[in-house]
Amino acid sequence: MSEEIKLNAANQALLKQVNDLYPEGSVFVQFHGEKAGYVRHDQATQKTLPGGLFIIVTDLTAPNYTASHELLHLLMLLRGFPQIFFQLSLGDKQLDEQMMIMSTDLYNVAMHRVVVAEQRKHGLIDETIEEEYLKGINHTLTPEGSKDDEEKTLRLLTLLDALVFYGDHFAKYADAIKEKYPTALAAAQQIYAKLVAKPIKSPFDMRRSIIKTYSLFDQQMQEWGLPALHNNEYTTVSPVLSERQLRLSLRQVFEIYHSDMKERGTTKRAYVGIRRSDGQNSFTMPAPNPETPAAFKKLYAQPVKEFLEQHSIPYIVRK
Repeated sequence: MSEEIKLNAANQALLKQVNDLYPEGSVFVQFHGEKAGYVRHDQATQKTLPGGLFIIVTDLTAPNYTASHELLHLLMLLRGFPQIFFQLSLGDKQLDEQMMIMSTDLYNVAMHRVVVAEQRKHGLIDETIEEEYLKGINHTLTPEGSKDDEEKTLRLLTLLDALVFYGDHFAKYADAIKEKYPTALAAAQQIYAKLVAKPIKSPFDMRRSIIKTYSLFDQQMQEWGLPALHNNEYTTVSPVLSERQLRLSLRQVFEIYHSDMKERGTTKRAYVGIRRSDGQNSFTMPAPNPETPAAFKKLYAQPVKEFLEQHSIPYIVRK
């Protein structure tokens, strides 16, 4: 039987904020499981059941830290920060799974800049949590060897997230990490420096940070001679648009092109709406019927807002 765990005051306040914004039913936090003795960001799951959403903390090493982490992710989405969607398929289920995991992890690196800052502000991260997080890194990765190995991508991803997590506290753990993972750390630090050059103060800033994370990661992959992930095409990131952009014609803001990838769950080639200003997949759509130049001309002439709402495409209004 696992010990009785209570949400601390900071988490109770967070849960109340989430429930004030949550549209259907309520959000609940439950604790089940053992103590692994380390902290990682995969120690909780979410389940939607009748009556609401359940956040289930599945490891009890740092239950209040883990609960707050999940609640803050949810709070950011409820407050209109960009989401990601997977509407395309490479035609290989296993490859799609890998792509979705990697894409989500990179998206979370960007989101953690806000999540972790909030956790620190609420006193939810202390030295004990930092030590347990370091144990989590060492549990996830094997030290770098002399030969070229298959863990390069995972190391880069893990250490990039670690730099976001430690922030100004990194110096204390730098030697321990550098000793085991020098190459990955050097690459992660280069990416991190470019990511934190601009602050995140709005959903628009966050979208820009997500896209930058995707592109800097791909640049590093290619420098190492590894395949790029191309999340700018594979992953749909909800667009953040000003009132003015919503009134413009579709042609002025987006370019629609025929992807080599399929619509998820079908055998049809997908059409992807790429944002002209940043080259990011912002929506996918089925082919217009009939699939003629005239039909596309008509689509392109539509105001952005009318098009997005007609096709039930989620978007965020830039304040």
